[in-house]
Amino acid sequence: MGSSGSDRVLVVMAKAPRPGAVKTRLVPGLSLEAVIAFYCCLLDDTLALARSLGDVEVAIMCPDSDVNELAQLAGNEASVVAQKGDGLAAGLTSVFAHFAEDHQRRIIAFNSDSPHLPRSVLEDAFERLTADDVVVGPTHDGGYYLVGAKASHPMLFERDGMGTSSALETLLSRVRGLGLSVGFVHPFYDIDVAEDLTRLAAELCLAPERAPRTAMWLKERKGQS
Repeated sequence: MGSSGSDRVLVVMAKAPRPGAVKTRLVPGLSLEAVIAFYCCLLDDTLALARSLGDVEVAIMCPDSDVNELAQLAGNEASVVAQKGDGLAAGLTSVFAHFAEDHQRRIIAFNSDSPHLPRSVLEDAFERLTADDVVVGPTHDGGYYLVGAKASHPMLFERDGMGTSSALETLLSRVRGLGLSVGFVHPFYDIDVAEDLTRLAAELCLAPERAPRTAMWLKERKGQS
């Protein structure tokens, strides 16, 4: 694993699947055990999506304490890198500091809960980075599910993460402040609240191949309810 010689790097932002650490807004609709099982499916399908691109180095960026657990889950699907500092903003800063360190590459940070994203959107994001300094995939709730750049810009994510309702606005004002050009890919949704889960279940019922493990888990859960 490691540098495949590709100038494209896709980094999944993840945490170890521990109770209270992931997808907390899906409780109480789901039990803690169910949330953990669901998150493992999302992460597994997200890594499969990443690997399906071809000619892309795949990595996971996570808190230091989660490295061993995620390395076991990922197997040889991805290298696992510990972020410097706490929180998602520190994680995003670490992605570009780590992977843009030695030479310029097109680097995309991607959340771990959008495995149902069409692969063409990720291809499009890498393509846009050939022309623009930064690429962003907005979510419908004011955050973003994907952000890419060709170099490290430490001020870009200071104290902000992907998931808050003003995250996109804050990011774009910083991009403008740094004089960087930005391209956008298709707006999408990630899985934060119960309505997102309902929407995902309906979509994967029609096209389970988009996220097979997650589709199977949702189908089994439906069968039990």
